[in-house]
Amino acid sequence: MDGPRRGAPARAGLPSALALLALLQLTCCVRCAGSARASNVVLVLVDDQDVQLGGMTPMKKTKALIGETGATFVNAFTVTPLCCPSRSSILSGRYPHNHEVRNNSVSGNCSGPLWQKGPESDAFPVYLNKQGYQTFFAGKYLNQYGGKEAGGVGHIPPGWDQWNALVGNSQYYNYTLSVNGKEEKHGDDYQKDYLTDLVLNRSLHFLDDRSPQHPFFIMLSPPAPHSPWTAAPQYEKEFSNVKAPRDGSFDKPGKDKHWLLRQPLNPMSNSSLMFLDDAYRRRWQTLLSVDDMVEKLVKKLESIKELNDTYIFYTSDNGYHTGQFSLPIDKRQLYDFDIRIPLLVRGPGIKPNQTLQAPVLHIDLGPTILDIAGVNLSRVNMDGQSFLSQMAPSLRNGTTRPYFLVEYTGEGLPTPDPYCPKLGPGVSECFPDCVCEDANNNTYACVRTLDGKQDMQYCEFADSESFVEFYNLSSDPHQLENIVKKVDPTILQTMNQRLIQLQSCVGESCRKVK
Repeated sequence: MDGPRRGAPARAGLPSALALLALLQLTCCVRCAGSARASNVVLVLVDDQDVQLGGMTPMKKTKALIGETGATFVNAFTVTPLCCPSRSSILSGRYPHNHEVRNNSVSGNCSGPLWQKGPESDAFPVYLNKQGYQTFFAGKYLNQYGGKEAGGVGHIPPGWDQWNALVGNSQYYNYTLSVNGKEEKHGDDYQKDYLTDLVLNRSLHFLDDRSPQHPFFIMLSPPAPHSPWTAAPQYEKEFSNVKAPRDGSFDKPGKDKHWLLRQPLNPMSNSSLMFLDDAYRRRWQTLLSVDDMVEKLVKKLESIKELNDTYIFYTSDNGYHTGQFSLPIDKRQLYDFDIRIPLLVRGPGIKPNQTLQAPVLHIDLGPTILDIAGVNLSRVNMDGQSFLSQMAPSLRNGTTRPYFLVEYTGEGLPTPDPYCPKLGPGVSECFPDCVCEDANNNTYACVRTLDGKQDMQYCEFADSESFVEFYNLSSDPHQLENIVKKVDPTILQTMNQRLIQLQSCVGESCRKVK
């Protein structure tokens, strides 16, 4: 709107100008004091970091620079505990039954044609790009990205201006990147090739080259702490005396649980204990480089005077276990150690040192980031909801959800696993002691009720037993006792009805289950 014409009384246009200003303040995107443009956003997404078993212990700088200066969500969850489906949920803001990525294979739609034609073309970075954001990606995207069946390295998902994506699954050395659609091979020179450091360094170059007139979105996806757990040279000897925690459900028999939890050797063998302790230490070692990455990124944002205008999110794609219910190492299970994730956020309007109890999900990240950017969420096809109101109530009003869905499609091999031939076909991720971490009938859907008064989880398996697990986590936080045979049948019926609604929900209906 133009100002008053020269010579016209200044008061004549004042009321309408004030009205317009008020309207702009209500409808524009979240802005910082004194800023003339939308806030920047950084999303750090690590790979397989638990929060239940001490996974954030090595992250001293991250906790200080993000958690202590902002909000820590203690009830953050993935909606599916496996890399590719989970990352697809983050990008699309949708439950797996709506984005249809079932597992880490192309046949399971991981970076497959169905994903690329559908949810990927409508992912939240597309909206950010349309809003004028400069967008940058570096690190692991989806497990099958860059393969021949997934379109090769030439495929750049829409919405990204700068693209530095790992081809395939997590590696630290000897990998290939797609750099803006061109193949770039890397070796094993720490200074040039260590992927966590490369992810950081490319982002710093992006910040140097950006246009200061436009906001930016940066997504950094380092490999840590995913296997093969290759630490930077300076951290290879850290945590030498650390062992996986022995409390909670560690090495407990999977009594009254799905058959996959009933088959591990209990107590675990010494070889399995040594293996999982080694994995635990090495996972922590790889995270020290991520902690350095966060520190250097924050310092860079401060040096270019963008830190106060930037929201920084830190999270993981799923949790992890090391010995819980005698399962050596993996994810894919319905229990809190696999579905709870770290989530720390700092940024404009977020008061420091907040510990927030409201449940938030991976499918909420996209809507929250788009809310920050000023996108009209009613026009976005997502199942999640913005949690900006939870961490910055001065900026937004909002409600929390009392119920949510966790779903997983199990995966097994068509032939018997060589480590477990006695179990026949249909199992996978097996260890020498004939302990299998996954199977075709490890397919389940759970409804979680978490509203401050009660914390309950009800799960149904798609198997020949029609197996059901029910936990009261208020009294049994480690999910040691399946109380399905003890609980009031009316409660089971209510949970079953909620689960049915959630399994078929789309968009707004996912946020309004009663």
